[in-house]
Amino acid sequence: MAQVRSAARSPCSRHPARSPDEQTSASRDEPGGAPLHFVPLDANVPTSQAGVVSSTPAESAPTGEGIYVYCIIESTEPRGFGKIGIGGRGDDVYTVHQKELAAVVSRTPLQVYDPTRENALTHEHVNEVMIDNGFTPVPMSFGTLFKTEDDILEFLKDTSDALRDVLRKMKDKLEFGLKVNWDRDQVLIDVEQEFEEIRRLKAQIEGDQASSTYFARMQLGRLVEQALAQKSETFVREIYDELRDSAIASRSNKVIGDRMIMNAAFLVDRSRADAFDQKVQEIGRRYEGKLKFMYTGPWPPYNFVTIRLQLERSAGV
Repeated sequence: MAQVRSAARSPCSRHPARSPDEQTSASRDEPGGAPLHFVPLDANVPTSQAGVVSSTPAESAPTGEGIYVYCIIESTEPRGFGKIGIGGRGDDVYTVHQKELAAVVSRTPLQVYDPTRENALTHEHVNEVMIDNGFTPVPMSFGTLFKTEDDILEFLKDTSDALRDVLRKMKDKLEFGLKVNWDRDQVLIDVEQEFEEIRRLKAQIEGDQASSTYFARMQLGRLVEQALAQKSETFVREIYDELRDSAIASRSNKVIGDRMIMNAAFLVDRSRADAFDQKVQEIGRRYEGKLKFMYTGPWPPYNFVTIRLQLERSAGV
């Protein structure tokens, strides 16, 4: 499986990492066909407030040293991953274990981290390093800190059933991103060739511009927009249908701008990653000249599961 996040190549280009704050959060069911099996987007894990620092920016932040948690993996052996921790101090990233559950962490000032590009990329990079080392990381939400390692161990104990369930569902699963832009001018040429009414009305207006009415032009505009919308839906449905056999699940995210017609994430079994890659390249070649594919991955399953702590107040707090 090609794990290198390579530079662009035609007709389907694979692009460098995007940070979590650059990902669109709005999602909807994919258009057309029977939907793929969906995995819950968030795993809300109940935990006590003790030892947990809020991951939401606040006016006043705690002081001292704490521990930042990037993700949860399955591992029984202590591991170290180098001085790649968040905060710019070069802190070591290592594992804290409770049986086979391991939190991937680094020491850090006990503060609330703003989701700047640098911080978000560091959080994502640590998760990518887990993939490169053969793990399937389940990402923690950005900015999750604990006060001590004992607090992390308590968290792993208290939430072990929920974490094992998430890890089981995500075991050997990778995420791939696919954004599709179209060449609107080229597609418009195809639309005019395919729809007789558009050709007729356009010829009528162009043939007698002096007497063509405002309403005729409005009608032409509506017909063109309807045809383009239909064409877009057809393209997207065909792409999903082509990738269905190679993916376990998918999420359709909000498109950005008027050229993008598809912004999707696919959950793929690690053993099927090469087949998925080849299928995307094949589809990209088929639509060359009309659609531009921007293909990224493999990533941790950000669009399919992120552990968010659901704080429960302890008695007397």
